[in-house]
Amino acid sequence: MDILYSILVDPFMQMVELPDFFLQVLWEGFVAGVLYALIALGFVLIYKASGVFNFAQGIMVVFAGLTLVGLHEKGVPAYLALILTIGVMGLLALAVERFVMRPLVNQPDIILLMSTIGLTYFLIGFGEFIFGGEPKQMITSELGLPTGSTAFEIGDGGLLILQHIDIAAAVIALIMVGVLAVFFNKTRIGRALRAVADDHQAALSVGISLNQIWAIVWFAAGIVALTTGIMWGARSDVSFALEIIAFKALPVLILGGFTSIPGAIVGGLIIGIGEKIGEIYWGPLVGGGIESWLAYMIALIFLLFRPQGLFGERIIERV
Repeated sequence: MDILYSILVDPFMQMVELPDFFLQVLWEGFVAGVLYALIALGFVLIYKASGVFNFAQGIMVVFAGLTLVGLHEKGVPAYLALILTIGVMGLLALAVERFVMRPLVNQPDIILLMSTIGLTYFLIGFGEFIFGGEPKQMITSELGLPTGSTAFEIGDGGLLILQHIDIAAAVIALIMVGVLAVFFNKTRIGRALRAVADDHQAALSVGISLNQIWAIVWFAAGIVALTTGIMWGARSDVSFALEIIAFKALPVLILGGFTSIPGAIVGGLIIGIGEKIGEIYWGPLVGGGIESWLAYMIALIFLLFRPQGLFGERIIERV
C-alpha cells in the first residue's frame, strides 16, 4: 500500500501543497516543449517536401550554432555573423539538394535515410575540424537577447521565477511556427511544397521544380536549426551534446505526426511538460533519470496504438 500511495497519491499531493513549485515545473516543461517543437519543425519541413526523414536535423542545429559563435570568435560582429550563418545554411541547402537529393531521386526511402545519416557524420567531422570539439558560449547579449529573470509572487509567499531568455525563446519559437504556418498555407511556394509532398510525379507534370522546392525547404530547415541552436545554446552551451537533445524531436514527431505542424507543437508540449513533471514528482521513486527515457516510452505507446500520431494521416493500402 505504501508503494501505491507513493506512486498514485503522493505526487499529486505535492502539486497541491506547493502550487508555486508546480507552476515552476510547468513553465520549465513548457519552454523545453516549445524548443522540442521547433526542432521537430525542421524534420516536418523536409519530410513534407520529400518524404525523407532527415536524420541530420540534430547536427544541423549544432552546426548552425557553432558557425555563428565561431564567426564571432574570429572577430565578426554579432549581427553580421548571424547574416553570414544564414548564408552558410543556404549554401548547405544548395549542396544537399545538388549532391544528395538530386542523384537519389526515386530511390527507396532507406537509401535516402542512409544519405542523411552520412550527411550527419560529415557535418560532425567537418564541424570538429573547423570549430573544434570544445563547448562554446552562445553570444546571447551580443545578439540582443535578454538576460536575467523576473519573479512573481504566487499565493502565500511562493515565487514563480521566469528567466528572460526562456520567455524570449518561447516567443521567438511561437512566432516562427506562425510564420511557417502562413508560409505553407498562404504562399505560392508553400502550395507548391504541399503539392510535391502529395505526389512528386503530379507536381512535375504541372511544372513544379523538385530541385527548387527541395533547396528552399532544406534552407528553411536550416533557418529553423539556426534559431533552435541559438535558443538552446543561450540556455546552456553550444556543443555537439546538443545533438542528443535534438533527438527528443523523434518522440515529438511520433506523437504529433510526421507531416503536421500543429502536431509538432502539441507533441513538443506533451513531451516537454510530461518529462519535467515525471522527473520531479516520480523520478525519486526510481532513482531519477526519467527525463532521459520517458519521451521514448510515450512514443512507444503511441506506436502500438496510434502509429500515425495525433494529427497524422492514416495511410490505407489496398492489397
